[in-house]
Amino acid sequence: MKKLTCHCGDVEAEINIPDNLEKIVRCNCSICKRKGAMMSYVKNKDFKIIKGKDKIKLYQFNTKVAKHYFCSNCGIYTHSHPRRDPTLTGFNLGCVDEIDTFKLNDIVIFDGRNHPLDQK
Repeated sequence: MKKLTCHCGDVEAEINIPDNLEKIVRCNCSICKRKGAMMSYVKNKDFKIIKGKDKIKLYQFNTKVAKHYFCSNCGIYTHSHPRRDPTLTGFNLGCVDEIDTFKLNDIVIFDGRNHPLDQK
């Protein structure tokens, strides 16, 4: 079990993740490009907010299917529910103190700018 926190500490979550992250992702969609966060994913049942539910704000855009969450005090993006699979929680690896994002390898780039669900 790992702990996720925003910058100010108002929001905390427990994440049940394996010792080796299965997939590390950066996305180039309009919001992720601006956030610059590296993410990984767990099933929704493996992510639990333990502090600060009242401090979490939701941001949605475009199709309003994906849900992007951030701390209303410090503004840090903590987690999301991607539209390609809302049964998953994407979490900001930079919010997990035990993970050194500067030492991560094998980062997958997800082409959110050309999202498969936008293709006709």
